[in-house]
Amino acid sequence: MGVAVVAYLIFAASQVGTPGPANMALMATGARFGFRAALPFVAGVALGKQLIIWPIGFGLMELAERMPMAFDVLKWASIAYICWLAWKVANLRLKAGGDVSEAPGFFAGLWVHPLNPKAWAMIVTGFTSFVAEGTPTLQATATIAACLFALQLVLHPMWTFAGDRIAHLVAGSPAEKYLMWTLAALTVASVMLVLLGGETR
Repeated sequence: MGVAVVAYLIFAASQVGTPGPANMALMATGARFGFRAALPFVAGVALGKQLIIWPIGFGLMELAERMPMAFDVLKWASIAYICWLAWKVANLRLKAGGDVSEAPGFFAGLWVHPLNPKAWAMIVTGFTSFVAEGTPTLQATATIAACLFALQLVLHPMWTFAGDRIAHLVAGSPAEKYLMWTLAALTVASVMLVLLGGETR
């Protein structure tokens, strides 16, 4: 009994570290407001995933089988949110050095993962593919939660810092518009791949 920690860390790193709604939001926030100003938002994003890990671990997916309509509503609400987020990213214009006064804070970051289908898919896959049958619920959930949080502490700031550096390179240049639209397209594409693949159910 237990969790295949090493295997799950490899899988989760491939998910946490690749483009998706959360990482695109982190990069855009770092680019727009600067790395330091974005750190409260980064903390909110990292802790926000815990808001869905624990309910999933303690039986939320069983509820999904009983009330599929409720989760269809959640799916479409998530799609609408991600598309809105992508639109915001596409229309952002960078300011090298940041704009501290308008930076999103901790509570804004908390909502990113609960409304991110990629995060749900990653967590559900963790429980269904890397947890041995008979593992106590608390042990499995705590292990998945710790693995993801550790990866987020490393990888989320990296995306945010990358945004900050990119802003210094392209802010005010013709490439800026194309970069932001590319980030927006990646945000939507990453979610559609998950939803069309049916991995969130």
